[in-house]
Amino acid sequence: MIAFGYRVLRLSPDAFWAMTPRELAAAIGRPAAPMDRGRMRSLMQAFPDKETDHG
Repeated sequence: MIAFGYRVLRLSPDAFWAMTPRELAAAIGRPAAPMDRGRMRSLMQAFPDKETDHG
């Protein structure tokens, strides 16, 4: 995907990394599949929100 973004879409690294998966899929010409609840739950368990102390 990175090579496609850089070589075919001719994106800069900053532009590539700023894109959402949905934006990248649209640029490639493929619709992004919607996320189901199971996948969302799995991602939430793998990457839980963490509170930080900004004090």
